[in-house]
Amino acid sequence: MNKVKKQNKIELLAPAGNMDKMKTALAHGADAVYAGIPDFSLRVRINDFDMEKIKEAKEYCHARGKKIYITINIFAHNHHIDKLPSYVRKLKKIGVDALIISDPGIISVVKKVWPEAEIHLSTQANCTNWQAAKFWHDLGVKRVILGREATLDEIREIKKRVPKLDLEVFVHGAMCMSYSGRCFLSKYFVDRSGNLGDCVQPCRWKYNTKTTNKDDEELNGERLFIAEERRGDQPLELVEEEHGSYILNSKDLCLLKYIKDLREAGVMSFKIEGRAKSAYYQAMVAGIYSRVVNNLDTITTREINKLYKELETKIISRGFTTGFILGEKGEEDTENPHKKIDWQFCGVVVDLDSEKVTNGNERVFVKVHNQIRLGDEIEIVMPNYEIKKIKVKKMLDSATGEEISEAHGGAGGKIIELAIKGGVPEFSVLRRKLV
Repeated sequence: MNKVKKQNKIELLAPAGNMDKMKTALAHGADAVYAGIPDFSLRVRINDFDMEKIKEAKEYCHARGKKIYITINIFAHNHHIDKLPSYVRKLKKIGVDALIISDPGIISVVKKVWPEAEIHLSTQANCTNWQAAKFWHDLGVKRVILGREATLDEIREIKKRVPKLDLEVFVHGAMCMSYSGRCFLSKYFVDRSGNLGDCVQPCRWKYNTKTTNKDDEELNGERLFIAEERRGDQPLELVEEEHGSYILNSKDLCLLKYIKDLREAGVMSFKIEGRAKSAYYQAMVAGIYSRVVNNLDTITTREINKLYKELETKIISRGFTTGFILGEKGEEDTENPHKKIDWQFCGVVVDLDSEKVTNGNERVFVKVHNQIRLGDEIEIVMPNYEIKKIKVKKMLDSATGEEISEAHGGAGGKIIELAIKGGVPEFSVLRRKLV
C-alpha cells in the first residue's frame, strides 16, 4: 500500500468555546484554534464570541505564533446570505487565518467579498471521496476537513489523488448519530436546529419504548416506538433494515493511537471537538494530543497507551470508539450516557507571583472549580501533559489574605492562593481524586 511522504509540519487544532478556554488550549499545545459567532457557526448556546472578541482572539493567537480559524459552517437560509457580506468584510479586516465553510453558496459570497481568503471545507459538507475532494480543491478550497465516515484507506487515496490538498480530520470528541452531524431530531422535537448551531442533544435524552400491532397485515409482528419520557405524545418508530437498527447515543471518538497512521496517510491537521467543554477538558485533551503529535517520531507505543489510559480514567466521556477510521461500523453505547471517573476538576491557575519566593515555593493563584480542601492530594496538569503532585497544606483567600480550610466554586469562582514549590504555569489545571 502506497504511503504519502511524511509532511514537515503537522497541526493540532483545538476548539475555542470562549477566550479562557482558547487560552488554555493554546497553553497546552494547540497550534491553532477554531471559533465562530452564534449567527453563522454551529454553536449558538455556550458561545460568547462576537466581532470584538474574535479580534482580541486573533491578536492573542498571532502574538504567540498561533492561528485562528472562523467557522461559517451553518446550512444557510436566504436571511443568512443577506447579512453575510458584511460579516465577511469584518473578518477580512480583522485578518483571521481561514474560514471553515460547508455551504457552496457561502463559499461563493466569500470569494466575491474576500477573494484571497483561505477556505477550509467543513466536515458538514460530507467529503469522503477523492472526486469530491478534487472538486472542492479545483474550486479554490485549500483544506478539506473530511467526514468522520472516511476510513484510513480512503484518506490515503484522497491524498494520493489530490496531493496538493491539505487534509484535516477529527481525532477526538463527540460523534453524532447521523451522517456527519446532519441530525434533524432537535428541530423535530423543539424547533431548534442542530444544523443552525442550536442543538439540544435529544440523542442524550432518556427514552421509553412501547409496542403496537402493525396496521399493515403484510407486515408480521408488532411496531416498536420510542418516546422521550417527557414527550410521550411525540413517539418515533424504530425500523430495522437489512443492516440492523442504530440508536442514538454514540461513544466519543478517540484516535490517539492512530495519529502516526493518519500522518502517514497524508493528514496534516488533527482536530479536537468540544467548544462547549470545560477548561479541564481543553487542558487534558490538547495536552495529551500535543505530547503525541510533537513527538511522533520518538514516542513509544507504551507511552501512547499510557496517555490513552489517562484520557479513559481522568476525564468524563461516553467511552471511546475509533469510529469508522478502520473501516468498521461505528460503535454505539445506548446504556450509559457518561463513563464514571474517579477524578474531579477542581481549579485553574489564573496567575502566579514569581517575585515572592519562600523556601522555593512560589505564590500560585487558583480559580476554584468544584472544591478544594486542606489535606487534598492534588494533581496539577501543566503544558505538554507534565504532572506535578502536591498536598494542600495551606491555602489563603486571595481577596482577604486569610487562611481557609476549604474553597468552593460557583458563580464567579473563588480565587485562592497556594504555595507551590517551583511554581506552575498559568492555565495549568488542578484535579483531585474522589474518595
